[in-house]
Amino acid sequence: MKIYKIFALAAIATMTVSCGEDFLTTHSTQQGEAGGEATEGAILSYLASSYQPLVFDSYANYNYNEVLLLSDLRSDDLYKGGGDASDQSWMYHLSLFQIPASESPSGLWSIYYTGIARANNTLLACENAVGFDSDIAKQRLAGYQAEAYFLRAYYYHLLWKFYGNIPYFTEPLPEPFMAVQQSADEIYGHIIEDIAAAEDAAAKAGSFFTLNNNADKENQARANLAALYMLKARVVMYQKDQSKYNEVAGNMAKIISEGGYSLMANFDDIWLDENEFCSESIFESNQGSDGSRDWGNAWAGLGTNLPAFISPNELNDPSGIFRGGWAFGPVRQAAWDMYEEGDTRREGSINAFPAGSYGPRFQDTGLFQKKYAARNAYVAPTGTVDLNYPNNLRLFRYAETLLNYAELVGVLGASAQGPTAQECLDMIRTRAGVASIPVNLENIKSERRKEFLGEGMRFWDLIRWGDAQSVLTENDADHNSVRTFDPNKDKWVPIPQSEMSRTAGTGEYELKQNPGY
Repeated sequence: MKIYKIFALAAIATMTVSCGEDFLTTHSTQQGEAGGEATEGAILSYLASSYQPLVFDSYANYNYNEVLLLSDLRSDDLYKGGGDASDQSWMYHLSLFQIPASESPSGLWSIYYTGIARANNTLLACENAVGFDSDIAKQRLAGYQAEAYFLRAYYYHLLWKFYGNIPYFTEPLPEPFMAVQQSADEIYGHIIEDIAAAEDAAAKAGSFFTLNNNADKENQARANLAALYMLKARVVMYQKDQSKYNEVAGNMAKIISEGGYSLMANFDDIWLDENEFCSESIFESNQGSDGSRDWGNAWAGLGTNLPAFISPNELNDPSGIFRGGWAFGPVRQAAWDMYEEGDTRREGSINAFPAGSYGPRFQDTGLFQKKYAARNAYVAPTGTVDLNYPNNLRLFRYAETLLNYAELVGVLGASAQGPTAQECLDMIRTRAGVASIPVNLENIKSERRKEFLGEGMRFWDLIRWGDAQSVLTENDADHNSVRTFDPNKDKWVPIPQSEMSRTAGTGEYELKQNPGY
């Protein structure tokens, strides 16, 4: 389903207003007015607006801030690419760990704080709900609360990973519409609190917040309990919070045994349009194809720019399947070489186009990301094609559930609570067409890299494993990638200079820049 049911029925007016000037001019930590009695229709409008930032990040604030790509540009899988070093030079500086605060990705900061403000308003509306008198109505209300807590935690977790020490707020802000900055460890605690609140609400929601809603065509784009568990796994494992490893392993075991998910038989099929919300998909960013997003209107529509961004320039694909693009994010040769012979994930993740079929650009390797590549069959019917691809982004996949469980139980010492770690790793390997290997840390690291290339996970994995400095420091002069990873600085990007300037001289609200910038 290409448009959220909740958008279509409940939030047309909200979408019209929130994508216009109010959206553009609202401060990152400012909330709109909220309060008073809230009907179910009002709550759905707030909730619909809380989902919208999921479809804005590919052209956020008129910048190319696609979160999956920005994560992977700092990894050992991709180069920056594009026309030359000056083409989106801030991305090049990001990939080299040399980005100044004046170039920091402010679009992500802006839209995710807007999403947080909207989730806050949704929760406030739920507190002031009227007309939810029956038991079934109270369950629906609890489901809305679970979704809002999930979304707030999801947006905070991305800001936390990118920027570290960030402002935090959960209620409408009085003038000057600013929030106090907190440490990254404090932010982690707040994210865990929201996840716990969402779990409590889910327990009350019953059938309105289940492990799997893929079969529900009207609601499959909305968050579910499995997505909440996956978010908890990401933040707990990234924080290396050993006190919660058993709990998270239990959550993964529940998804495996009760969730109704399964791996797609053919890895390459996961990314096809007809397989959105497939058996392997837990949560997706649901894109549209109405063609309304344009260069001068970044907030319209639901499409993504990522396919155009990562596809080769002037492509003449012999198969006729793939379209050309701007050649950002080319895949490194080492990433192609890491796959074993016969591993279907290589051709499922990487397009290797023959010489002469495209125009080579900066840092060219002849290898391009395939999962979200531009395809002739997925072109928006009208409007600016490059900004309006309908490819859904698979934010949580069942494969990650299996590898999380294998790592937690087989490496990190969590208690087995259902399948064995070896069984989970074997399922991943069998689908890829390669033989079983034992569960150990190095094999888990290798499998995650092979499985999730281009899905925005490799850099964060290197950080949490403590491998970033040794893996990402390089002297690759042939591809203009000479860089040194500083563990005291490069875990985070700088807080955008626009935010630093806006809060300067405001006392308790004045932001402190991250170390090293």
